[in-house]
Amino acid sequence: MSDSRPVTAGEPRLGIGRRPRRRFPRRVLLALPLALAGPFSLLLPVDAPRPYRQVVTIEAKMASKSDFFKDAEVRRLLLRHGIRVDIHRLGSRGIATQSLKGMDVVFPSGQPAAKMILDRQQGMSAKSARPFVTPLVLATFRDYAETLVRAGVARPQPGSDTAHTLYYDLDMRRFMGLLDGRDDRKNPGDGTGRTADTWNGIGFGEISGRSNSGRVLVRTSSVCESNSAGTYLGILAFVANGNTTPGTEDSNDLRQASDAVRRLAEKIKPLIDLQGMWADEQADSYFSDLGESIAPVSVIYEHQYLAHQIEYHDRHHRQDTGRVLLYPTPYALTEPQLISLSPRGDKLTDLMQNDPALRDRAVELGFRVRFSGEDGTSERLNAYLRDHGIQVPRQNTDETKVYEPALDVLEDLITYVGDCPPPVIQDDR
Repeated sequence: MSDSRPVTAGEPRLGIGRRPRRRFPRRVLLALPLALAGPFSLLLPVDAPRPYRQVVTIEAKMASKSDFFKDAEVRRLLLRHGIRVDIHRLGSRGIATQSLKGMDVVFPSGQPAAKMILDRQQGMSAKSARPFVTPLVLATFRDYAETLVRAGVARPQPGSDTAHTLYYDLDMRRFMGLLDGRDDRKNPGDGTGRTADTWNGIGFGEISGRSNSGRVLVRTSSVCESNSAGTYLGILAFVANGNTTPGTEDSNDLRQASDAVRRLAEKIKPLIDLQGMWADEQADSYFSDLGESIAPVSVIYEHQYLAHQIEYHDRHHRQDTGRVLLYPTPYALTEPQLISLSPRGDKLTDLMQNDPALRDRAVELGFRVRFSGEDGTSERLNAYLRDHGIQVPRQNTDETKVYEPALDVLEDLITYVGDCPPPVIQDDR
């Protein structure tokens, strides 16, 4: 008996074959993190360390020239070399006397403090660099500068548009006659009686249409701590000493030399005392919106003013003609010196001496940079100012330069004039 059940044909099954998994080459996988690191690094802050680069932190005690190392572009350039600078801000004289333990570099703003630091190295060879110089200047405002012109102690720099000039030359010998607070009967230009040596007494009201019955003063930072104040004191001493470096007249008789320095200190002390309390961060106050009411005349460095003008022109497409400079005659140059105290510090010192990008950035920040093979330090800066629409300061025809006295003479002047405690060198161990 046959099976009569119909035969049903099964539905055909579709077979799905598995494709072999595609593998990325090992070299691609290894390179992927590096490829992603580049775009990711663009999102980092300018002073953040880049991936896969070891960054060394350099401990530094610095005075006013710490502004250079706080600049965002300078920080970026240093990070390209794996360096970050941790700044401990202090006055130059403080740097020279306080402990340097744990520091890789120090950067005093002038040579007196640098010499004190180098003397502390006890015969050890210390690598150092003096990458730029900057003149000491008196920063003021146009109406006050024009008042000094009226009083016969200042003049607009030759060849400039006197209505809008940024720079004036200041005769320090005549100017010091306005700082002593005394009525000079032989000079009616300084005012008479109670108005003697006051801004109103020398014609500020006629120039500005405003009133200022305060004395003619120059605001400085502490002469006990600051290189700028010490340098200004050096100018006063040089002029009061007949344009002669103090302490050099009686060099063969130490007693007479010491007595001469003391008499000179007594003579110039009132020119400093009349300003009252010391003020820190002169440039910050001067460039603030209230700068004119804080102090009509302040001691700053030229590079601080030029950096302000460059930045102001970039933002407003014009110069800040309300703020102007007085260039003292005789003049004083300051030479900041970066001194290395460790192998890490050596690397930073070498970069400051030789790295073209850092040196170019210094010019952009208003410094007169030393470039090897060039006659002077000013031409590169002058060209940059011209290219950026900033008036170039002219060299005074009177090229008398103030030379710093010996360290012991300068210390005697500072200690007496500023009522400063004698410097006590702290142990670095």
